[in-house]
Amino acid sequence: MKSATIHEIKQELSTLKTAQLVELCLRLARFKKENKELLTYLLFEAHNEPGYVNGIKKEIDDHFSEINVSHLYFAKKSLRKIVRIINKFCRYSGSKSTEVELRIYFCKQLKESGIPIRRNAIIHNLYHSQIKKIRTVLSNLHEDLQYDYQRGLDELMENYK
Repeated sequence: MKSATIHEIKQELSTLKTAQLVELCLRLARFKKENKELLTYLLFEAHNEPGYVNGIKKEIDDHFSEINVSHLYFAKKSLRKIVRIINKFCRYSGSKSTEVELRIYFCKQLKESGIPIRRNAIIHNLYHSQIKKIRTVLSNLHEDLQYDYQRGLDELMENYK
């Protein structure tokens, strides 16, 4: 079966009644956890972005508290999991400022966790890839926001050297 284009789907959805749209959304939510999470964001959290960001930060804190630092292998696995979670929630939001804020928060938490970033090449590269993503997204933001987030990024880089 060939998938329809977004344009075709949009046209078809515009012809449906409200009850049919609700039924389709609920059916879509049953199939994948990510669909359900996205619908939850759109319905309950999209109107309160700061609350959404704070909730994600609490989740990041919880994951950092569970990291097994006895061996860097386990720490690396946990850090990759946290980055996957951040990527997923950034996709849901679609807001560049949310993405920058979450990535900066991750880097700060990583530095404060006591995990030796420089002792493991993979963790070192993970940290630098987040810094690189922050810079990329930061360049697309409004100048006032760029200034605010740039200070946080400079702080990360200053303490790292």
